[in-house]
Amino acid sequence: MSRRQKKTATQAGQVRIIAGKWRGRRLDFPSLDGLRPTGDRVRETLFNWLQPDLPGALCLDLFAGSGALGFEAASRGARLVTLIEKDPSAVKALLRTRDQLGASSPELEIIQQDALAWLQKNTSETRHFDIVFVDPPFSSPLAEWALIALTRHHWLSPGALVYVESGVSSGHPAITPPSWQLYRHRKMGAVQCSLYRCA
Repeated sequence: MSRRQKKTATQAGQVRIIAGKWRGRRLDFPSLDGLRPTGDRVRETLFNWLQPDLPGALCLDLFAGSGALGFEAASRGARLVTLIEKDPSAVKALLRTRDQLGASSPELEIIQQDALAWLQKNTSETRHFDIVFVDPPFSSPLAEWALIALTRHHWLSPGALVYVESGVSSGHPAITPPSWQLYRHRKMGAVQCSLYRCA
């Protein structure tokens, strides 16, 4: 898709699922400040990285926004995807999309809450996620705060993968716990994509 076509699609408030059982289906999302769906090219690269680990995985999409990452994961074979989003209008769009796709609540869990507040509420019964998507507004420090909370509150399974999307203008990938390894990294336009493997 050309840069001009991408701009038009974003203005229309839609993003498409690239592959899997819902390939080609479109996700509607509201026009909100800071809501920036991950583009087709970036998602294609990310899910090529994730494909060996994705089937049957438990996934967490923090700062879900349009749901582009979470729905793509579910489409490509994740066993369960939890999407966290605090904006009520974005949550309504996510719920509407789930209904239109015919997905079940256990398969696609949508929670309206501030992501950082939700991460504080881990208990001994909390599931541990295999893949986590962290894609907040680029201008905020939310990514690094979320990475700290994921580790501190024991949300991650052994060897979990954590994807962080950030702006190239920030100059470096997010600061992560010392035991994490930068598994994949790529810059595409104004976006840098970092995938970490957690010890």
